[in-house]
Amino acid sequence: MEHTSDVIVIGAGIVGNATAYYLAKHGLSVRVLEASDYIGNGGSSRNGGGVRQSGRNPKELPLMMWGVKNIWPGLSEELGVDTEYTQGGNLRLGKTEQHRAILNGLTENAVKCGVGVRMIDAAEVKEINPYLSDEVLCASWCPTDGHANPLITTLGYYRKARELGVKFLTGVFVSGLLTKRGKICGAQTSEGDFFADTVVVAAGFESNPILSTAGITIPMKKQAVSCLVTEAEPVMFPQMLGTAMADFYGHQTKHGSFVMGGTDGFDEVHFRIDDSYPLVGSSMVSATSRGILGYFPILKNAKVVRAWGGYLDCGVDAVATVSKCDEVPGLYVECGFTGHGFGIGPAAAYNIAELIASGSCPADISPLRYDRFKPSK
Repeated sequence: MEHTSDVIVIGAGIVGNATAYYLAKHGLSVRVLEASDYIGNGGSSRNGGGVRQSGRNPKELPLMMWGVKNIWPGLSEELGVDTEYTQGGNLRLGKTEQHRAILNGLTENAVKCGVGVRMIDAAEVKEINPYLSDEVLCASWCPTDGHANPLITTLGYYRKARELGVKFLTGVFVSGLLTKRGKICGAQTSEGDFFADTVVVAAGFESNPILSTAGITIPMKKQAVSCLVTEAEPVMFPQMLGTAMADFYGHQTKHGSFVMGGTDGFDEVHFRIDDSYPLVGSSMVSATSRGILGYFPILKNAKVVRAWGGYLDCGVDAVATVSKCDEVPGLYVECGFTGHGFGIGPAAAYNIAELIASGSCPADISPLRYDRFKPSK
């Protein structure tokens, strides 16, 4: 009986931790199994902190919009920590007419879904953020977007879940799912079998090897990405930033440092410390810094204090999968977040927890079903 609970959650990132927390609020006993020795050791602690609606695929917008309205504004108070959530808006920047066309398309899709986003010209961009380069010709502007601190938020969910009785086991590798008469009954691990009538797989890219043991596959690929952090600078702006080509993103933190991400074009060619973590390539910091200076020349003397690498679980359609699995009663999946899982993760977790506990959920997650993928041939 020691290895039995109402629900098993596989993965202790922000999605897994939040799912466990919201399930525990319903009075369910929950056990979280994490292969790493550390909580939040994947993308949940290695991302740019964006909490945005703009620039998303329309399939994700109903869930993300729900989260921005219902989760993020009160999350610091609920978790008892300062998540550093700042609803300072999102500027997605463009320098060319090609960029303008991309931004127009993203804006039109968002407006159709009810997001308050609009295109603005260079003059209005400078009014909102006077530090930007004169090369910026246009931007999409969503004033209800923002950013938060990924590590604090992830660990905040972990702490609150533990307070509600959730048991976290780290260093436990899940090798497969257990079924009985076609229904989920637990998970097979390096520490023995654990039993539950409900299992939530939220293990990022590693979700597929686990799901495949129950006959489920989510089309994903693994991509290495990197971020850098600067020394603290004077307060400049509250907005989350991005670009039309999605090759640069970042924000200024509450402490004054900048957290920014970019690419050197070698995302698929990376070195590894081991099978889990990519090393930051020697060209990444300089390439990202050049990209930053192309938009923010005022940062030319800012000192980079550290950089890190991590992996994205990229959905084949660049959209998350947040769903129950009909063929295997009791099995739920949250993965494929494609680099924007931090912002949408709490909303995904809340809605999956509601679906498990009550049979329905407040947001429309039907576009994120696990079986939306169709073979190309």
